[in-house]
Amino acid sequence: MDSAIIQVNNATVRFNIASEKVDNIKEYFIKIVKRQLRFKEFLALKGINFEVKHGESWGIVGSNGAGKSTLLRLICGIIAPDIGIVTVNGTISPMLELGAGFDPQLTAGENIYIQGALLGHSKAFMKAHYDEIVDFSELADFLDMPIKNYSTGMQARLAFAIATVVDPEILIVDEVLSVGDAAFQRKCTTRIQEMLKGSTTLLFVSHDNNLVQQLCEKSMWLRKGEVVMSGNTKEVLEAYTAYYQ
Repeated sequence: MDSAIIQVNNATVRFNIASEKVDNIKEYFIKIVKRQLRFKEFLALKGINFEVKHGESWGIVGSNGAGKSTLLRLICGIIAPDIGIVTVNGTISPMLELGAGFDPQLTAGENIYIQGALLGHSKAFMKAHYDEIVDFSELADFLDMPIKNYSTGMQARLAFAIATVVDPEILIVDEVLSVGDAAFQRKCTTRIQEMLKGSTTLLFVSHDNNLVQQLCEKSMWLRKGEVVMSGNTKEVLEAYTAYYQ
């Protein structure tokens, strides 16, 4: 299929940030109540136009604060544009924030079912795929441990195994693989490549240009909330790298 699965039309996202330093949360709320805290407007995204077709793999690159994560949250429906329209014609399996959807007080085994429910899977489905998730994550010896005691790498292993237990229509990955060890990163990369041979659409944010080159046929470069360049990954990465040299 060559129809668009994601369309972002003239999307602008505004955030209000405090224009003065506040030392603690108590002082913040006191200033809010007394209307002493001033805010300034920050445009996280400015008139973004972005179209992704079924089965395409896109890398999103840019320095910190460029708007990469904001764009992914916009597409996931976590935030809404102040201006513009976002249309998604498929189900999303997101890996945005490490630990998002996990209950830190519960065990990893219990969290498998919770995370599955958040992704729209039934308890019966998760039970049927439980062993597969555990095997892929390589965490069989730690299932009775609360997630709060997991390292970031262990959380990434579990999150990825759950998110990819079936081939999602749209897989969105935001830097999560960067916390894993090299061997597990290769394992995740192989699984993503297998999904891309099917019909999965990928949006991938990473500061690892080699990984972007390996996984993504197309890329978009964001700077200060605006699109600098989009198209063939090799060409975009060459321009992006040259700019910061």
